[in-house]
Amino acid sequence: MNSERLKSICNSIGIKTVGVAGVDKSENLKELLEYRAFNNLNTGLEEPDILKRIDPKLIMEDAKSIIVCAFPYYAGEFENSNISKYCYGLDYHIVVRNMLNNLCELINDEVENFEYKVFADNGPLVDRYLAYLSGIGYYGINNSIITDEFGSYVFIGYIVNNFEFAVDKPLLKTCINCGKCVKYCPGNVILGNYKINPTKCLSYITQKKGNLSEEEQNILKNSDKVFGCDICQEVCPHNKDIKKTNIEEFNNNLLVNLNRSDISELSNREFKRKYGDRAFSWRGKGIIIRNMDILSDE
Repeated sequence: MNSERLKSICNSIGIKTVGVAGVDKSENLKELLEYRAFNNLNTGLEEPDILKRIDPKLIMEDAKSIIVCAFPYYAGEFENSNISKYCYGLDYHIVVRNMLNNLCELINDEVENFEYKVFADNGPLVDRYLAYLSGIGYYGINNSIITDEFGSYVFIGYIVNNFEFAVDKPLLKTCINCGKCVKYCPGNVILGNYKINPTKCLSYITQKKGNLSEEEQNILKNSDKVFGCDICQEVCPHNKDIKKTNIEEFNNNLLVNLNRSDISELSNREFKRKYGDRAFSWRGKGIIIRNMDILSDE
């Protein structure tokens, strides 16, 4: 199977943005990850073993290529939304994983002894770096991956596999460096040199366990979101006039606002039953209630 056939299959099932990355270890990425670890710029949500983050063959010994796909989720603008746009539709972990497994089944029909492992924001490799290597997008100074068709409102999934697809090349461009994301970030986490301090990112803070510090509470009060943050993407010129998602699960049955009284009346089990198919549910209702209380205490 050649790359053209792979991309044709992807398009047939609604995957519009796809590329292929190689499986060599990346020393450049290793240096960046060591820098982040040394300077306490990790959130604790990352894979702690740096070698596992840079070496695909620790996932699959006979890995020969990595299929990397972007899944757009932008569904439009809605007033009075208090959750991030990526939470409006069904949980992307479920949707992306299902679409990638479907893709693998179709490849398996044409490639003998095809072996693979699917990852949807749950693997050790750095998915944004894979997206860059595979040429499906380029970095913004807010560290988001920007695609030409869908801007930065995309999820990234990847398939480590044992078939040697032709590797794509990175795009030789970056964002326009307008600085708007730096200016408007509520936590001032974007350093302007393609590095960030994610521990002060509002999206991370809204998902952080336990009590928030006074500084973290003030960052939260700089927005109207109780889960996630879209500010650096909303002000980004690369996201102007982008296409809406073509993926049904991100376009239908949208939930754009969470109501405190509705959530507080639910038990934890009822919360999971009602919202378990939404990306914001993984931390449970307590974190969201905490964030709502901080915002109401302004």
